[in-house]
Amino acid sequence: MVAERVESVAQVAERLRASVGRVIVGKREPVDLLLVALLCEGHVLIEDVPGIGKTTLAKAVARSLDCSFQRIQFTPDLLPSDVTGASVFNQRTSDFEFRPGPVLSQVVLADEINRATPRTQAALLEIMEERQVTVDGVAHPAPRPFLVLATQNPIELEGTFPLPEAQLDRFFLRLRMGYPDEAEEMEIVARFRSMSPLEMLEPIVTSDTLLAMQHACREVHVSPDVQAYIVRLVRATRRHPAIELGASPRASLALTRGAQALAAMAGRDFVLPDDAKALAVAVIAHRVLLNPQAQLRGRSVDDLVRECVDGVPVPVEAELATP
Repeated sequence: MVAERVESVAQVAERLRASVGRVIVGKREPVDLLLVALLCEGHVLIEDVPGIGKTTLAKAVARSLDCSFQRIQFTPDLLPSDVTGASVFNQRTSDFEFRPGPVLSQVVLADEINRATPRTQAALLEIMEERQVTVDGVAHPAPRPFLVLATQNPIELEGTFPLPEAQLDRFFLRLRMGYPDEAEEMEIVARFRSMSPLEMLEPIVTSDTLLAMQHACREVHVSPDVQAYIVRLVRATRRHPAIELGASPRASLALTRGAQALAAMAGRDFVLPDDAKALAVAVIAHRVLLNPQAQLRGRSVDDLVRECVDGVPVPVEAELATP
């Protein structure tokens, strides 16, 4: 039964990949990373320079899902109540009623999240972790499935507020798009010169199907040797001399669940060490903090995480599949 459900996950994931591919040229790895987070009901931070397609990628995924969608443009004057909602006095009933904000949608695009003030950014913390918002002492649950796709520009820092470590840790993974090659850029111009392919996308996955896929991914087998390997990967970041703050146990859990989703997308009902290695940088890099010496030397946090991964022996002879 597990194998059948995993095969269904792989088939639907391929359909999602094809749907997003109608808009996004190339970029197989970023698309797969976003689908992994979607299957794990985890939040994604898309970080790159302007014009790469961060918002377009988020919109393409949202349009491929039959889910409610809201886009929030983060600006310095955005208030927490603009995100979460507020209690408004109803003159007809002589009582206050809650009017939900855009964050209480199934898919939320938080565009340029680092342009909002820390107070407004903090309004996302509760719903990203607890899947609820509290207004006037009353908790309002988020719908399921629930996914926050946040974008930010790491280059233009004037007028921005860097995300604190506590909020970065709430993101399941961070991905970067990167510049397209010449052939891909020519294809982008050809696709978008007359009209946006986004307008032609239709939902291909319902909420119920997505929830079933998420449940199937959690059933993918993780052997004790692979679980120990994942834990050692994360713990290696706490011993690296250039890293001041290593990844938390939340990273171990995220890497395990992400590896399960990646295995399911490949049609396997068991996790391989390569699944964890493929996700290590995306899941771990934004959760660690370099020491001042490494920052002054211009060390890359991605490269340091890769060093940690390369330094952990792979369990090559372990029993990886389900007995």
